[in-house]
Amino acid sequence: MGSLVLAVGLWLRLDPEVISLLGDEGAPDTFFIGVYILIAAGGLVMLVGFFGCCGAVRESQCLLGLFFASLLIIFGAEVAAGVFGFMSKDKIIEDIQNFYMESIKDSNNGTMMESYNKVLGCCGTKSSPCADSTEDTKTCDIAISDFFNNKLFIVGYVGIGIAGAMIIGMIFSMVLCCAIRNSREVI
Repeated sequence: MGSLVLAVGLWLRLDPEVISLLGDEGAPDTFFIGVYILIAAGGLVMLVGFFGCCGAVRESQCLLGLFFASLLIIFGAEVAAGVFGFMSKDKIIEDIQNFYMESIKDSNNGTMMESYNKVLGCCGTKSSPCADSTEDTKTCDIAISDFFNNKLFIVGYVGIGIAGAMIIGMIFSMVLCCAIRNSREVI
């Protein structure tokens, strides 16, 4: 579970398309802040999973209780981050679109504009479309919105899956903890 979150975070951080779009100086860092939170959460969940495995193998109520409490805290943080991400999704996309618009005004930044055009398959904006564009060519502000909406939906779906797995993990840890307590009372 933690390795999946870590893998998605690393994929979003190291994706060549994302790096070519947001790797420039002055690019908004709001997208990468969310990615860094995913990477940290993935590492933390892996560590907590280790405690859960140790608690189950050693039949330790303390470690299983720690596992449950940690999963509960991480679950709450994940829900809060998901709500924050959903609420600020439009702002993240707007920041990236504004960064692109400012780069267009800066005539020295042609390589960055070429990168956007190549990765997103777009040209120009609504206010200043390209002269050589066809009807099939999207404007870059729409292409930016589509690209990052797709990335954020992937993060959302993975988050929902991880939340479900965390709930199942919390249920099983409490069932195992109660079973250990009941087996010790019998002896």
